[in-house]
Amino acid sequence: MLRHTSFGRRLGALSTGLIVLSSMSGAAFAATPKATKDNDVASLVPAKYKDGLTVATDATYPPDEFMKGSKMVGFDIDLIRAIGTTLGVKISTKSAVFDNIIPGLKSGQYDVGNSSFTDTAERQKAVNFVDYFKAGEQFYTRKGNNSAPKTLAQLCGHSVAVESGTIEESDAKAQKAKCKSGTTIKVNTYQTQTDADLSVKSGHSDVGFADSQVAGYIVVQSKGAFQLSGKPFGVAPYGIATQRSSEGRKLARAIQAALRVLVDNGVYQQILEKYGVADGALKKSQMVLNGGK
Repeated sequence: MLRHTSFGRRLGALSTGLIVLSSMSGAAFAATPKATKDNDVASLVPAKYKDGLTVATDATYPPDEFMKGSKMVGFDIDLIRAIGTTLGVKISTKSAVFDNIIPGLKSGQYDVGNSSFTDTAERQKAVNFVDYFKAGEQFYTRKGNNSAPKTLAQLCGHSVAVESGTIEESDAKAQKAKCKSGTTIKVNTYQTQTDADLSVKSGHSDVGFADSQVAGYIVVQSKGAFQLSGKPFGVAPYGIATQRSSEGRKLARAIQAALRVLVDNGVYQQILEKYGVADGALKKSQMVLNGGK
């Protein structure tokens, strides 16, 4: 969603990684790779957050964040827990509708938003972002629908299923305004990615539109019901979000420092490889802090 906005890897590498992921047994979702407290980094955490962080996540977006039984899993979940360990603070994950997370940060309901947010200039007006991953957007459709749109320009004259609040929703609506007279795009918006998938499966929408690694995962998990349509495009970074305040900015710097520690000790790479998304890895120098003051 470049969601969450989205983006990712080259298609070939993405498909391979997700096929490996789909063949994993339950044991593959083992405990987060070992992370340890870093006292220097922990000292950067504002006193306000020393007792723990409330982290909001929309767990309907595998392999990034999703439910496995009653447990929230995914590479975003493993990563934020490893960040918490590095910072020496307790992480409390809260399930939230994606579109409500940034408003929840602004109101103080949550301390951190960790849900595959594409770091955009518009979102930076509301929150701080610490970039930690990169991905792209991609279409998927029913198996055998080879006439489905493969690019944004080809969406005109078709219907598309998107999750509310995502970059895909914004991009589909922006393209709708560009369609020539006599054609339009029917943008079907849903609260969850699961509902968007059902819209495509039922034929209510011609294509689904999601972050590239998510689209690939949806296709693999559909067991032949879906296929990808076109290649990934619009590669951009994901960011972990914090409140746009002085304390929130300091917390973002602590998270940035923790991420860089996790790159150095190998935990970051291990987590991404565990979920088949290593092609979206960022270098330390790319883990920048944007937005806020």
